[in-house]
Amino acid sequence: MLILVLGDIHIPQRAADIPAKFRKLLVPGKIDRILCTGNLTDRATLDYLHSITPQVTTVRGEFDSATAALPTSLRITEGSFTFGLLNGHMLTANGDVDALAATARQIDVDV
Repeated sequence: MLILVLGDIHIPQRAADIPAKFRKLLVPGKIDRILCTGNLTDRATLDYLHSITPQVTTVRGEFDSATAALPTSLRITEGSFTFGLLNGHMLTANGDVDALAATARQIDVDV
């Protein structure tokens, strides 16, 4: 199973589109599941991700609409791994490896 984890896409606010070199890798049928940590910021980008695979799971980032029907965090089990999905603005210790490991233990996830 191939899982793509991405986030902070910020289209169209910070970029007009997903870069062409990266888009070439996003072939329908190749990626089994997409996990997104938020900040898609527009519906068209979410629709594009769904064109790659129907298995798209995303949480709300700080730049996504506050009225978007997206949770702020999720736990997803895939195979023998449990993923914690949340946007970086939810972490007080962004980039601190020990604090990130502590957060993973608190929410009981592997990744």
